[in-house]
Amino acid sequence: MTRLDEDSYPEPVVGRPASNAALWRVVGLALGFVAIAVGLSLLGETVPPSVVLLFLGLLAVVGVFSLFALAAGLFRFTGTEERRTLSRAIVDSLPEGAVVTDLDGKILYANSRYSELSAEVSRGMAVSVPRLLASQPEASEAVYRLSRAAREGRSILEDIRIMGARRQVRWLRVRVRSLPPFEGQQGRSVVWTVEDISRDKEGQENFYVELQKAIDYLDHAPAGFFSANARGRIQYINSTLADWLGRDLAAFEAGDLDLNEIVHGDGAGLLLGGGQDGTVRTEVFDLDLVRQDGTNFPVRLLHRAARLAEGELGETRTLVLDRSRGIGGDEALRAAEVRFSRFFNNTPIAIAALDTEGRVVRTNAPFTRIFGLTSGDRGIEGLDIAGLIDTESRPKFERALREARAHMAEIPPVDATVAGDKPRNVRIYLSGVEDGGDKDESAVLYALDTTEQRLLEEQFAQGQKMQAVGQLAGGVAHDFNNVLTAIIGFSDLLLLKHKPSDPSFSDIMSIKQSANRAAGLVRQLLAFSRRQTLRPQVLEVPQHIDDLTVLLKRLIGEHVALDVEHGRDVWPVRADLVQLEQVIINLVVNARDAMPEGGQITLRTRNVGEEEAGSLDYRGMPAADYVLVEVEDTGTGMTAEIMEKIFEPFFSTKELGKGTGLGLSMVYGIVKQTGGFIYPESVVGKGTTFRMFLPRHIPIEPKEVVKAVAAPVKDLTGNERILIVEDEESVRAFSARALSATGYEVFEAGSGEEALEVLEELDGKLDLLISDVVMPEMDGPSLLVQVRKTYPDLKVIFVSGYAEESVRQGLEDDRSVEFLPKPYSLDQINSKVKEVLSGRSGEDE
Repeated sequence: MTRLDEDSYPEPVVGRPASNAALWRVVGLALGFVAIAVGLSLLGETVPPSVVLLFLGLLAVVGVFSLFALAAGLFRFTGTEERRTLSRAIVDSLPEGAVVTDLDGKILYANSRYSELSAEVSRGMAVSVPRLLASQPEASEAVYRLSRAAREGRSILEDIRIMGARRQVRWLRVRVRSLPPFEGQQGRSVVWTVEDISRDKEGQENFYVELQKAIDYLDHAPAGFFSANARGRIQYINSTLADWLGRDLAAFEAGDLDLNEIVHGDGAGLLLGGGQDGTVRTEVFDLDLVRQDGTNFPVRLLHRAARLAEGELGETRTLVLDRSRGIGGDEALRAAEVRFSRFFNNTPIAIAALDTEGRVVRTNAPFTRIFGLTSGDRGIEGLDIAGLIDTESRPKFERALREARAHMAEIPPVDATVAGDKPRNVRIYLSGVEDGGDKDESAVLYALDTTEQRLLEEQFAQGQKMQAVGQLAGGVAHDFNNVLTAIIGFSDLLLLKHKPSDPSFSDIMSIKQSANRAAGLVRQLLAFSRRQTLRPQVLEVPQHIDDLTVLLKRLIGEHVALDVEHGRDVWPVRADLVQLEQVIINLVVNARDAMPEGGQITLRTRNVGEEEAGSLDYRGMPAADYVLVEVEDTGTGMTAEIMEKIFEPFFSTKELGKGTGLGLSMVYGIVKQTGGFIYPESVVGKGTTFRMFLPRHIPIEPKEVVKAVAAPVKDLTGNERILIVEDEESVRAFSARALSATGYEVFEAGSGEEALEVLEELDGKLDLLISDVVMPEMDGPSLLVQVRKTYPDLKVIFVSGYAEESVRQGLEDDRSVEFLPKPYSLDQINSKVKEVLSGRSGEDE
């Protein structure tokens, strides 16, 4: 150990050998006592006895005090060699140098290893670590940080590069930490450790150099290489493959690139497969990669994908061989292989070789997509095809497989459904493998995805069915409207002749009320066939739903809770307010009826942007901006069979007499006629949700046009000349009598040709033409064309049981024509005629 100067440094805090000065002091004290004893013996007669007794008493007192001090532990016997052995065993055996200093940097202790390290700069004298490294400019910042940490009592570590003898680079690892308090300590102290880590640094540098060489070898190998994780994200790609694909390797980071971006078509599904039994094996695939510019690049992939212990897919390793220049030098063979691999893997048909048990031996790329296999689920090889398809189709598949093994020529295709999150329809063709082929192959499977075709067929069939029912309903409604117009009209005429006190008055009112109820059913039929009359206006849907809340709560009763939730800043829509309210009321009442034991109904409104609408899996709804209105209940739910028929007229799940079956069909028609879409979702036992998407209304003109509201017409009399054109005699007779009774001069015609003859006889002296739209031979629009040629300023009213919009579609000048929907009452026809003749009708629009 290093011997420190006692005059310069305090007593060391770590045990060390006793100093020579202390030894000589003990020897001197012993010699003094001996000299006193010799003197007393020589002068025994001259020294008084009392002095001798005093000296002996002092010695006795010192001895007794020493005994008590030794028993009390104030003194102890220690061996110098023992203290030296412990110190060397604990401190000198440390592999690094250690030095203890106070906060001012004065050395309290240093072990032998530190003395060796500092001998080079201090000539054998131990110096502090800052002084040890004072001659190294590169270490100045690190020494500053270490010294500051020592003063603040923090622990810190620094690796410092220094220049040793003969310009050799050395690395020192320096630590500093505060020492805990100990006996005899004066102030705080810290311990510094200095370790030479040059060999470790040299080993690390050699490792990094070798690693860089290995990466360089892999990067510039004559073959491409990449690795992907279980989600298909590229973790590594070498420089050769990056050059082939035209990608910038410097800008690449792990996970930035997806396997689908570099593998053409459905090839990614093959690469993210792996052995079903969890084994690791190398597979060979001839596929096309995709360059940065979108062009194909033929390659051969030597691919290995491992399974983890949990059965999940691990990272893949894939070697890429360039096939654009051929492998083996045979250009014709190479070109044929490339053409075949592209034909095999780029076809939209799934192809698989099957063994005798119907298990997959090998497949092409589209197989995973068509059979709904995800990358991490299971391997492809060894899959049982019969286990992938529905149970009803398995016997047909097994029979076709037996016929393929028997090399039958005509094997009927098998239509099957592949189970999964989204079931898919496939048509499977099987053919046998000729003798001499692969011994594992027994049959070849070709599968065509017919999901979209099936959906289109079902949609087309449903559309045809709904269209046919709609046409029937519309036709029936038109004829009913003619009958109901006559019934309501003649009832009004009879009511004019009977006072309320007349016994017949109540009977006539009952007839009229029944006719009005029938007219309501007809309106529902017209709503389903989308031929009813709508009065669209710009609506704020949340506001109108809030207005309906009180009525809805009364309708659903106390045992059903109603919750209304609105999104922020819901867009306006353009719809008929009365019809929209009817839709919401109908859906809420149906939800109530689905919860006989009570439950919760939730009404929601929010915006659905074009991007979100495009991501929704709803057939027939284009991507656009919509306002979504949801009606959700916690009722009994509906089965798939019921949901297929809920919008059909006269279909009802309610008891006989509790519903007409026209409610949801009317809802469907109103939503469709408004330009929207409605989709139900239901789970048996959990409830049903109706989602209604209404197109967002964007006003064409930025300025709001405020229209005057016409005052109600009170005087319905007049003396103008009116021509009524109606093929239904009862309707024509009622209309003529109604107008004649108020003073008008009325002329009648049963067809369009007859109307032209009447006009010619009157020499055009006519004020108003009232014509039915649907008539045999010449309909209303055709009659209007002929009339406009001779009488362009003649006022015209069309009457029809169909919607006003459908009537106006075929009119060249539709704004010059007014409209009166059937069935109409006595007051309605008189009021409309008066408005048109007085020029007020335009104000009411």
